[in-house]
Amino acid sequence: MGTIWRPSLDRAEGPKYLALARRLRSDIQDGVLSEGAQIPPVRDLAWALKVTPGTVARAYQIVMQEGLLKATVGRGTFVAATAPRLGPAQPSPAERDTRPVAGRLDLRSPGLPEVGQSAAMAESLHRIAARINGSWMEYPDQNREYALRAAVCDWVAGRVLGPVGPQDAVLTHGGQNGVGIALACCLRGDRPVVLIEELCYPGFRYAARMARAEVHGIELDAEGIRPDALEAACRRLGAQVLMVTPEAQNPTTARMSLARRQQIVSIARRYNLQIIEDECYVPRDNDGPTLRALAPERTWYVGSLSKTFSAGLRFGYVICPSGQGAAGRLAAQHSYFALSVPISALVLDLFDSGAAARIRAAVMAEFAARCELAVNRLGAFAIRWQPGLPFLWIDLPQGWRASSFMRRAEAADVLIRSADQYATVTGRAPNAVRFTLAGAAPRDRLDQGLQVLAGLLQSPPSDMGV
Repeated sequence: MGTIWRPSLDRAEGPKYLALARRLRSDIQDGVLSEGAQIPPVRDLAWALKVTPGTVARAYQIVMQEGLLKATVGRGTFVAATAPRLGPAQPSPAERDTRPVAGRLDLRSPGLPEVGQSAAMAESLHRIAARINGSWMEYPDQNREYALRAAVCDWVAGRVLGPVGPQDAVLTHGGQNGVGIALACCLRGDRPVVLIEELCYPGFRYAARMARAEVHGIELDAEGIRPDALEAACRRLGAQVLMVTPEAQNPTTARMSLARRQQIVSIARRYNLQIIEDECYVPRDNDGPTLRALAPERTWYVGSLSKTFSAGLRFGYVICPSGQGAAGRLAAQHSYFALSVPISALVLDLFDSGAAARIRAAVMAEFAARCELAVNRLGAFAIRWQPGLPFLWIDLPQGWRASSFMRRAEAADVLIRSADQYATVTGRAPNAVRFTLAGAAPRDRLDQGLQVLAGLLQSPPSDMGV
């Protein structure tokens, strides 16, 4: 059900985007706009009100984050409810992907191959069991985490991060928790603005919304975030934080050149942006500098063991900007005191015994072999990939729509994701899909799934409406 909604902002006080958000919220709650009603496209309403499209988009996003609106790629924006929803508005991809799908090859989430993790953890638990004492009955204390923070610094020594020591590290319950800790340190005010990649890991959006931030996507090119688009957004929005994946952009696999990283850092300094650099996916050690190395005064480097050892372990870390480690640990203390004593003891033993490093090497070797298999099967098509990265991106050939391709693959028992699942509310969704290398599935089963995708790519439908 569509609607012609033309509010008046003539007597509005304060910023126009806030006035429009207030009016939209009020008209939904008063029944002027009923549940299911379609509201005007951003550009149409901007033209009618004589304001910029950015003003309308910002207002829509505020009300959407309150759960009153929902956007559907290709269809429009609709009234979702007549009262603000409390708590998150949708399940995370991780929650959706863990549901078992019998008989289907799930290429939505990478999964990890079993290369000795179970045995390594069993051996570590046996060793630390002999060291359990009365201190395990007390609240966890960050003062006891120094050795583990030092081990984390050794763990990331293969990356160029600039001067880093235990005083710079915060231990977290996985990478997503690390992003939340960094946001807690960076954001100020009632409605802070966070900038993210136009196509990105959905966890960025969820973490920012949990922090009551406005989320705005920045256009991408072959190297990731475009500097001109970033600077334009900084001028227009007054953002406080940029969240970015420069080494292995998820979902497109893009990697920033040194020159591009330097441009991003220059803009961040000019507009006083804090940077959250997510490197949970790093396909290899690299001698090129991270954003943390180029801008150590403003970059929060987030990593975890979820993509290289075990997702179930829920262990991550933040390497804070120089001099900000104490602030990061204080934010963690306010949230959860410190990591649980058993998890800290287990992870430290895995590091000290060398098991974590051996498992990481084996996992990366397995993904490298699977990536080679995928490139051999699909190299004739417009795929994007990095050696050892556990996912690939396909720009679909003419004749396919991403949604149709995803449905056809599902009908053949192969589950993948379309680009629109990574797009921001106001962002563009290219005609592309992402698929992973299914580390938990046998390699021959992955090969069968790759052959299914190759067959579909070779035979686009003649009917574009399929």
